Amino acid sequence: MPEQNRVRVEPAPGPPLLASRLTPAVPPEPVVARPRLLRRLDEGSAGPVTLVAAPAGWGKTTLLASWVRLGGAPPDVEPGAVVPDSGDLSVSSADEPVSAWMSVEAGDDGDRLWAYLAAALRSATGAADGGPVPDRPPRPEQLEALAATLAAADRPVLLILDDLHRVADPAALTGLEFLLRHAGRRLRLVIGARAGLHLPLHRLRLAGELTEIGRDELAFTDDEVADLLTAHAAALPATAVHRLRERTGGWPAALRIAALAVRGQPDPERWVGQFGGDQPEIAGYLHEEVLTTLDPAQEDLLRRTALVDTVCADLAEALTGRADAGQALADLAGAGGLLHREDTRPPWYRCESLLADLLRADLARLPADELRELHVRAADWYAGDGRPADGLRHALAAGRWDLAGDLFVAHWPELTRYDTDPVHAPAPAPPPAQVIRADPEVALACAAERAYAGDLPSATGHLRVAAGHAAGLPVPRRDRFLRLVTALELTVARLADDRAEARAAAARLLRTRPTEATPAVPGAAAGPGAQPTSAASSAPTAGGGGAADDLDLRAFTGTALGLVELADGALPTARFVRARTAAREAGRPRTELVGASRAALLLAMRGDLREAEQAARDALGMPPCRGWSCRLDCGYAYLALAVVALLRDQPEEATANLALALPALDVAGGWAGNPEASDDWLTAASGEPVAAAVAALCRAQLRRDSGDPAAGQRLLVRAREALVDRPSAVELTNLLRAAEAELRAARGDLDSARDLLADAADEGTDPVLAVTLAKLELLAGDAAAAERTLPDWQAPTATAWPLPVRLDAGLLDAVLAERAGNGRRAGRILEQALDLAGPEGCRRAFTRAEPPVRDLLAAHLDAGTAHFALVSDLVRGAGQSAAGPTAGPRGALDEPLTERELTILRYLQSILSNVEIASELSLSVNTVKTHVRNIYRKLDATRRREAVRRARELRLI
Repeated sequence: MPEQNRVRVEPAPGPPLLASRLTPAVPPEPVVARPRLLRRLDEGSAGPVTLVAAPAGWGKTTLLASWVRLGGAPPDVEPGAVVPDSGDLSVSSADEPVSAWMSVEAGDDGDRLWAYLAAALRSATGAADGGPVPDRPPRPEQLEALAATLAAADRPVLLILDDLHRVADPAALTGLEFLLRHAGRRLRLVIGARAGLHLPLHRLRLAGELTEIGRDELAFTDDEVADLLTAHAAALPATAVHRLRERTGGWPAALRIAALAVRGQPDPERWVGQFGGDQPEIAGYLHEEVLTTLDPAQEDLLRRTALVDTVCADLAEALTGRADAGQALADLAGAGGLLHREDTRPPWYRCESLLADLLRADLARLPADELRELHVRAADWYAGDGRPADGLRHALAAGRWDLAGDLFVAHWPELTRYDTDPVHAPAPAPPPAQVIRADPEVALACAAERAYAGDLPSATGHLRVAAGHAAGLPVPRRDRFLRLVTALELTVARLADDRAEARAAAARLLRTRPTEATPAVPGAAAGPGAQPTSAASSAPTAGGGGAADDLDLRAFTGTALGLVELADGALPTARFVRARTAAREAGRPRTELVGASRAALLLAMRGDLREAEQAARDALGMPPCRGWSCRLDCGYAYLALAVVALLRDQPEEATANLALALPALDVAGGWAGNPEASDDWLTAASGEPVAAAVAALCRAQLRRDSGDPAAGQRLLVRAREALVDRPSAVELTNLLRAAEAELRAARGDLDSARDLLADAADEGTDPVLAVTLAKLELLAGDAAAAERTLPDWQAPTATAWPLPVRLDAGLLDAVLAERAGNGRRAGRILEQALDLAGPEGCRRAFTRAEPPVRDLLAAHLDAGTAHFALVSDLVRGAGQSAAGPTAGPRGALDEPLTERELTILRYLQSILSNVEIASELSLSVNTVKTHVRNIYRKLDATRRREAVRRARELRLI
């Protein structure tokens, strides 16, 4: 932490120097301490350069001044503590750097900059006026002398440069760069700036000499927003605090303005809901501090592209007519920091929400014809780029009724909403009555747009208007029209979480398929007395249309029904796989993405790991190239990868993918790496019950692997409770029950584990429960009961079981056979289990099994196997798992084995002779014999079997 030096400004040639520019700015009261950022500055300032970079109003100066005044991040500063401006600066120990502050002002040229730098450095080093610190841009010999002085200083110098972006002349900073390189790391810089610095940041970054604190870290968290409001005596409920942080993006300036304004509001919570960038206080700040720094062309680009939520180079070019729009966007995102660049190819950019509010308010003041033309350009671009939902919205806003109707008819399967992110889209003006009479599909387009925006009452109203014109349409067009009405009814019912009506609408929609193409659809039949909500009741039982229409119906209806079943807690794997296939064949990428992401998770749960991984990778690859957000779809894909990694016994990979998946399930705080994190995310993710339960299952297993089965058990209990009101969650609940029983057993509570599965021995019980109960019986020492309980995992019906369940059953069967003295049968069963596990890479059933399984695997190596490499790897993995998370180092030998010796040691487990091993490794037999002798010597063994046994004890193989 820095020691602030008392600044003494001595007279110098030229204009006088201001002491206020050489002392930390006084932050506006009250200042909320932010220990996480103070610690980041403490850590960063131990290196050459720390850069705090963000646009105006992100609290850079306040943070740096607070850090200097507090003397860093003392351990007794709690989050939310209000920092008094006492001026009492802490004094660090003698080995801490001495700091000097300098504020840069607009117009500082090289002479003025170095005059202040000289004053700051003299104050820090105690150098005299005639010393090596020049007060104007230094000559090379002066720079070398100054670098030598700094390098020989007793204590490092920490120079804090605020608003360094105001230096417009790159040459002015050349001397500073030289000092950084040649002062022997005795000069450290902490820089506050907006952007556009003339320093070699890329070189510093590559060398690991740059610590960066950006906008994402400077953004206030929910807790910090609550602390700021409390400091301003402005009370808000937790939900309103979260909404305010989301609305502002954690922007400190906007939050301070909000904290000052909310105190006088009669209904603060309602005021927060209406808070935006078009409010006078925010608008004034943005105009003065942001927009006035731009040239007119940049401001015009920002204003025109604010018409859309996200923009890429091609779209910006269409909206502005500028051929250099892509470079202009990159400049605004880089140097200006006014746009957030998404990690996509091609890059898409998003404007900060409050600035976007202001720019859209400015757009609304444009002449109507000019604004309409912008919407038309956007609609045409989106329609040509395969973004029909966005194209439809802009076509309706422009009053292009013909384009809106055509877009809806051609792309209706893609015009349903699958995201959970809110859509802030004002309702477009309704079409004139004569337009609806001539083209009632326009009313359907309006209904689709409103449903997509989440305005279901308006969508239903447009549907009623449209249905009233169905009777006057000619028959072929009427059949298609009624089919589209039914599709929209299905969308509205699904979005309203009316699962019964969604199933009924799906059944009506599927009846419009040609008779020869209509299969039985389980779960899609309407319940007794189910009635359609509109004129769709007159929809024909067979509706024309070609193969493309049939693919659309199958993709759309299958996806909708799959989502309804997921909401009920079911695991409709086959439905999503079929819907994804139909969507891909029909060329419906948004629908395909939903099917791919959900199918990936469900396939992973079944143990189809290769197919699940490929589907997840496909799903994650689609949004970046199309500029989609699709947080929820990506969340499912990451969760699928977490399950795949878990079943392959890759705990670090599973943890990393879980950390990426959970935020997409509307979890405010991640738990990864924090064993004390709350499990409230289960409640927060209740809108996605299957995903939440699978995440809980993964996390519980990881907790068990890390040596905390009790925490895993608590998590599974809560996950089961969350599924109580889900009528179709039987299979998922049984998976949770089985996992919970195993965790109870791991804690030594076999009785309660068996009680949890008391009904598992009944005929027709879910195999996962029966197999788990059989494992518990064996753990309790009752092999006969285990054999009676274990279902036939080789029966034809067992092929429908999830692969992990079949593997557990097979391994238990092999252990029972070995205990009965039938080693040959045990070996055959084990080989069959390996045949199943090998293609999918499913390792967890072996590596996390009980010790008898590891013994079987080790013996299987000696007996010979077609899966030698796999079994060898599993034996090592099982040994590492058995050692537990706190195991000491492996293979503690006086003389370690070389890599070649380890390779040959693995072959010694097999039945291969030395000659055959030499052939496998393309070595001479004498070389192999020499390595074998060295292995025996290092392992203190006299023959092959003894060496293998010793290596396994040391967990070398």
